Amino acid sequence: MDIGNRIKQLRMKNGLTLEELADRCELSKGFLSQLERNISSPSISTLEDIIEVLGVNMAGFFKEETNEPSVFTNDDFYVKENEDSLITWLVPNAQKNEMEPILYELEPGSETFVVQPYEGEEFGYVLRGKITLVNTSKDEKIDIRKGETFYLKGNDEHYFVNESERIAKFLWICTPPVF
Repeated sequence: MDIGNRIKQLRMKNGLTLEELADRCELSKGFLSQLERNISSPSISTLEDIIEVLGVNMAGFFKEETNEPSVFTNDDFYVKENEDSLITWLVPNAQKNEMEPILYELEPGSETFVVQPYEGEEFGYVLRGKITLVNTSKDEKIDIRKGETFYLKGNDEHYFVNESERIAKFLWICTPPVF
């Protein structure tokens, strides 16, 4: 890791001049300049003082920032084809994210897996056809048609069923991921 460059990045992000950072850390401007150019290396205690002023902790300072993509194409999607459904994961490796969006196509007379109670939420939008939300915890069934949405807390055991004679297609987003 380029410690000097990381100090400089955080200093600039905080809108501090070299002189301002030096004053706050009780170090010389020249020494900080040498650190940023990797001419000198700080002791652990000096580095702790610097990063405290910069508003991060040691773990945050050394955490490598990754440039994760934010746009995905069909080539990035993962598709699982079952006998009665087609499930498309729209964001690769979404399990590491806070939410997981999938596109679910459900054949007539088919149902999704049963979602056990969990601490989270779900949102969905029906793109084609009609699905029925079956809440087994409350013993209720609710139809959701094309153009309608659902928003659920993860408190109840539930699943979706396609009781129509046409394929149903819906966007289903869970946080945290449950698929």
